[in-house]
Amino acid sequence: MTDTLKAHPPSSSHPFAPYINRLKAGGALLPDTQQNVMEVVGILKSYGIVLDAYYRNLLYISEQQFLVFFPFFKYFNGDVSFAKLLRHWQHDRINFEYAEYCMKAMFWHGGGGLDAYLDSPEFMARSQSAIQTRIQGNPGLIALHRLFPEFLPEHVRQLAYYSGLGQFWKVMSEIFLSLSDLYDEGKIQSIPQVVTHIQDGLVAAASLPITYTVTLRNQTHEIIPLSVGLTFLPDVAVPYVEAVFFRGTPFSGTVSYNAQLHQIPPDQSRFGYGALFADPLPIGGAGIPPTLLMQDMRHYLPDYLHDIYKGGKRGEDDLRVKICETFQKSMFCVTTATIFGLAPYPLETNDPEQQRQNQVYLEGWMDRLLDSRLAEVQPT
Repeated sequence: MTDTLKAHPPSSSHPFAPYINRLKAGGALLPDTQQNVMEVVGILKSYGIVLDAYYRNLLYISEQQFLVFFPFFKYFNGDVSFAKLLRHWQHDRINFEYAEYCMKAMFWHGGGGLDAYLDSPEFMARSQSAIQTRIQGNPGLIALHRLFPEFLPEHVRQLAYYSGLGQFWKVMSEIFLSLSDLYDEGKIQSIPQVVTHIQDGLVAAASLPITYTVTLRNQTHEIIPLSVGLTFLPDVAVPYVEAVFFRGTPFSGTVSYNAQLHQIPPDQSRFGYGALFADPLPIGGAGIPPTLLMQDMRHYLPDYLHDIYKGGKRGEDDLRVKICETFQKSMFCVTTATIFGLAPYPLETNDPEQQRQNQVYLEGWMDRLLDSRLAEVQPT
């Protein structure tokens, strides 16, 4: 299948005007080809399986490891055995460290209602109630809390992000796995259909409440109650896209953290280290967190995608890099769904003023993508 979207005259002098026109015509940032469909659906199936494991562990840590400072078995989800421990030591396991990497990126960059709530007096009061229950009868923790009163609340804030990201990934896992099922049934055959499926899933989940409750000493503590009004799309999904797709964090070994060398922007809003920007070639190297994700996904590749990779010139020698390249393609599809879902007006509108506002909106997105790998995922 080739990209047969009808041509539109350039609507602006923006360097990414062709992509804007493609979006207006109902296309996606990723071209519609049969190979792209196979790659995106296949990698999202693998990603969906991995996200299922990630979200369950994030929720387990937030709910069952509340203020446990030496959580040696936090990746075991409460199921600890000697056989499982041996597999863990041999790295025959899901790399949950990557899930924590994404959580910490969200926690650091902030944004959205979750970030705002965690700085509110209501959060402080609710977290203090849970903290007091947790440290009851523990002289060491009581002394620590008195000496450093901001220390434990900051840990609770981080645990709230464990929970928020877990709830977000639960929805995304279901979206990606159902996409694969529809593809297997022959109901998904194009990139625009992939984007529509993801967009429909995001819209359906947009108003899902984001809450966080822990049980300590048989007492229930609502850290984020339903009454706060946090919801899926504005309070976790959009901040996730900003923190993980766009900003990210610089990978150790690829840039210097020496402030005098100025290799890292002093303003985190100017960060461009996210999934849409990262060079796939360092994947597999030390200090490159996405290596963990690619290693996890390689275990769940559907046969048709694995065959594509094995048919390359290097076979499976650069498998993780190939997975990363495909993963970036899929994330441009998710980004397209986000762009469509957040547009001020339908992109097919005929109203001139709505068209003007959509144009400004789309050019704003393209400005953010100028230094991304958008050009690299286009046909050569």
